Amino acid sequence: MEIVIRPTAAEVHTTVADIVEGYVRSGHVTLGLATGSSPLGSYQELARRHREEGLDFSGARAFLLDEYVGIPKGHEQSYFSVIRSEFVDHVNLDPALVSSPNGEAENIDAEARRYDAVIAAAGGVDVQLLGIGTDGHIGFNEPGSSLTSRTRVKTLTEQTRIDNARFFDSVDDVPHHVLTQGLGTISEARHLVMIALGEGKADAIAAAVEGPLAAFCPASVMQLHRHVTVVIDEAAATGLKLADYYRYAVEHKPASQRF
Repeated sequence: MEIVIRPTAAEVHTTVADIVEGYVRSGHVTLGLATGSSPLGSYQELARRHREEGLDFSGARAFLLDEYVGIPKGHEQSYFSVIRSEFVDHVNLDPALVSSPNGEAENIDAEARRYDAVIAAAGGVDVQLLGIGTDGHIGFNEPGSSLTSRTRVKTLTEQTRIDNARFFDSVDDVPHHVLTQGLGTISEARHLVMIALGEGKADAIAAAVEGPLAAFCPASVMQLHRHVTVVIDEAAATGLKLADYYRYAVEHKPASQRF
């Protein structure tokens, strides 16, 4: 696991965009896309590079982490719609190759199995972008989630619903259930890239990176992964005991090593 601490949010997003661009320029790539506020600046930077520098997404396909259960695809807060308005509509990534779980499926358990199978049939995800919740969740794997879990229905904690209420008219409009890739599914991506900004994420980052491997902090599953890059700003790094070493390691990173 590599921890990259940047002075500002803008530099976090530049670093994340650099990582994604490297994959996109390598040819055919499968991206794992997260929604929420954390990756938004990274998407904006990637869209700028497409618009101004010709970064070509035509060889890419993508999978979303999750979707609310019961919200129509056309709802402005469905993740199907959000990822298009925030990213896909601003680059030349074929919308038909952007897949998401169907939160309206009649048989939601069968849909979960189908989604896992579709990801596997596509050869898996090359680089998966992740945010982290204040309680340490990734995707919508709330505390207590099995570290080997597959795509399935999860019940959101009340705190997560409160955190997401800013995207709705009120907390009462936030669904109670989601269809989310499991921690085991997420861990099959070849490269995990986590983004965290602000002091409000500091405790969750410290638990995920330096705490015990435990279902209490679902993001701690990253400690088992062979290739993880955690990109955070100084505020999100305030809980890290080894922050000085992480800065030193990045400063002295061998020229032959990429993120």
